[in-house]
Amino acid sequence: MHDFLQIKAAAKFLGVSPNTLRNWERSGKLTTYRHPINGYRLYKKTDLETLLSSIQRSDQTISTRQTDLLVSH
Repeated sequence: MHDFLQIKAAAKFLGVSPNTLRNWERSGKLTTYRHPINGYRLYKKTDLETLLSSIQRSDQTISTRQTDLLVSH
């Protein structure tokens, strides 16, 4: 279970709210696992790291486009 985070810790790791994680689960952006005893949502650390990396790349792309627009005007 050391490779997993509960929803509150996963949300903090990504810098989003737990409700955002629930929405991402419903939309298929993030796979959720369930604790076998208590049924809590669990997120694989590797999945979260991959998602965070994707978010950061997306933010960099947006920032670059905004800079390009400012420079071209």
